[in-house]
Amino acid sequence: MSKPAVKSVPSATAKTATRAVNIRQKVKAPKQAKPEGKGRAKPSKDKPRAEIKKALHPRNAHLNGYDFPALYAAFPQLKTFVRPTPYGALSIDFADPLAVKTLNAALLKHHYGIGAWDIPQGALCPPIPGRVDYVHYVADLLAEGDKSCAMDKARVLDIGTGANGIYPILGCQVYGWQYVASDINAHSLTNVQSIIEQNPALQGRISLRLQPDDKAVFKGVILAEERFELTLCNPPFHASMAEASEGTKRKVNNLQLNRGSSVKAAPKLNFGGQAAELWCQGGERQFLATMIRESQMFADQCLWFTSLVSKQENLKPCYQALAQLNVDTVKTIEMQQGNKITRVLAWSFQSAAKRKLWRAEHLAN
Repeated sequence: MSKPAVKSVPSATAKTATRAVNIRQKVKAPKQAKPEGKGRAKPSKDKPRAEIKKALHPRNAHLNGYDFPALYAAFPQLKTFVRPTPYGALSIDFADPLAVKTLNAALLKHHYGIGAWDIPQGALCPPIPGRVDYVHYVADLLAEGDKSCAMDKARVLDIGTGANGIYPILGCQVYGWQYVASDINAHSLTNVQSIIEQNPALQGRISLRLQPDDKAVFKGVILAEERFELTLCNPPFHASMAEASEGTKRKVNNLQLNRGSSVKAAPKLNFGGQAAELWCQGGERQFLATMIRESQMFADQCLWFTSLVSKQENLKPCYQALAQLNVDTVKTIEMQQGNKITRVLAWSFQSAAKRKLWRAEHLAN
């Protein structure tokens, strides 16, 4: 396996901002704390309100579930794991990590033209329907209803791409996006490079960059004067490995109980995950705080900053942090997949008029 062309790059100069925040998007959020002292931005009169999506995005290829006969026709290895449920439908054991990984490989081949995809043992195995939902909703966010927006011209930054590289893969194959994918783990980037080399459709469209500082997000990755239409991120959920292990154990136990199986003493981690993929110091809340703070340094270089937010209680401190910066627009989208709700937090330092001008200059057909 060849090593990826990863590199550390200098950060852009931080820019300060003092003008008042005007949060225009009509999305729901907890009440913002009143700022104190001089130099702080005043909160907007418009309070963010969540846009709740109770089903997969209309363009999501998995909107109607899995077509298992079509999937194992495209990827025969999957057939070994497919079994009828007590209700007569076909499914796999989602508590089995090998079955989940094989399903992902079949989905990527059948729906997205990726003939070779694999991850190291223990690496995070992402649920593809939910991941591509994020991609579809931020695509809508980028276009803002502008039919002249040419998606295949967009440049996107994926923070923490992991060993699976799922967001660059999906964004390239669905919208033709160009990607920079970063990670603090060189071995993860090596695996993504291997996936790229085995899939001609991805070659020349994904650039890999090693983040040299495990406490930074954008600093050390974004080049001076570089421009991105979108940034994406799926932050580590937990504050420690013990917390991550306990959370994953509960999830797998619930899967087994739902299938009528007895709970194992030490269930396998069906979706896997390594240290940086599952936890970091301070957990999701601290990671998001760092991301928001650093985003101000690159306010003129990125049209939209976005991130998944797993825990609802982490939204309030995010809104409060954004209210202290020179942010023009904040949006929150709640995506419901089954019983799980995932949130996309998005913010832009550009006004609606400037975003329209940006699209006209960089994304016009």
